[in-house]
Amino acid sequence: MLGYVHALNAIDEAMRMAIPSLERLADVLGLARSRQISRSDHIGTYSYKVHGAGCRFVSDNGTEVDVDFAADGSEIFDLWRLRRYGLSLPEPLDVTDQVLQSAVRSLQPLLTEVRPGWFSVAN
Repeated sequence: MLGYVHALNAIDEAMRMAIPSLERLADVLGLARSRQISRSDHIGTYSYKVHGAGCRFVSDNGTEVDVDFAADGSEIFDLWRLRRYGLSLPEPLDVTDQVLQSAVRSLQPLLTEVRPGWFSVAN
């Protein structure tokens, strides 16, 4: 769980270094929609693919971080995205929804539930 948050922070930092006009990770959506960047590409040690309301990032070692963005630009994720992250680790981690929900609850107030089943890192 914390690994996902740390990976998301590393992606945010890498993308902002690579694209100076990026103020926050959610800006990737607008840049892709306005064709200022490709909808999928490789930047630094990550490949990315913009989809719907979010983006999937995959590091060179295969670790996958899929994130959606709320209307205010905050990064949000659900249990499915956390499970995909765990399964993509070099040593895959497969856990049940119940274990993931317990982990999310144990990390409050670091994580907040922004709508049923969707979480965000508190500012």
